[in-house]
Amino acid sequence: MSTTEQRVAVVTGAARGIGAATALRLAAEGRAVAVLDLDEAACAGTVEQITAAGGKALAVGCDVSDAAQVDAAVARIAAELGAPVILVNNAGVLRDNLLFKMSEDDWDTVLNVHLRGAFLMSRACQKHMVDAGFGRVVNLSSSSALGNRGQANYAAAKAGMQGLTKTLAKELGKFGITANSVAPGFIATDMTAATAARVGMGFEDFKTAAATQIPVQRVGEPEDIANAVAFFTDERAGFVSGQVLYVAGGPLN
Repeated sequence: MSTTEQRVAVVTGAARGIGAATALRLAAEGRAVAVLDLDEAACAGTVEQITAAGGKALAVGCDVSDAAQVDAAVARIAAELGAPVILVNNAGVLRDNLLFKMSEDDWDTVLNVHLRGAFLMSRACQKHMVDAGFGRVVNLSSSSALGNRGQANYAAAKAGMQGLTKTLAKELGKFGITANSVAPGFIATDMTAATAARVGMGFEDFKTAAATQIPVQRVGEPEDIANAVAFFTDERAGFVSGQVLYVAGGPLN
């Protein structure tokens, strides 16, 4: 495949936040982008921003934890945009609680969306990458993978994303496919706003307090993560695989 041919990227959870910023950044890099989220209608804003800037995008509704929906979505992307050879597994949800209060549903929902979803999407897209002799998988982990109070489910899922990433790198490398993980620290999104509300703080105060604990003295923005993802998906990043990059404004351990 010629590097001048437009690559097709899929970004899950791309209706808002980090996913939307990543979809916009990859479109700016010249990719055709499938903007995938649970609610197809919610993807319209991201798609409109991409097309208004002269890019090519497709809104796709899909529950990434449902194998049949994933297979159908990837088949549709391949038919309407082209073979998906860049995959960003970003879809995620929060169901925070302390262990003794955490329900099985809280656990299953988070593990299914983050980890099962990344597995199903990677499995569905890899055949297109193998056929193309080129592929880029980027899995969104989190600083919470190191452990975080009230997030046993989320921390386990995000640590799992790192293990999945390293395994994909080993299995798929011989086909010209790399797999890497980006692990955000504190990023200002709807998710962190929800966390602020859960602990009873205003979002601005929450961000200010968080910034004092970050060496660069600010919280991250979705674009900070999109920049890291763009690096891993670049044609020139073919010798970087199986890595976990913490994008957190400083070292975490």
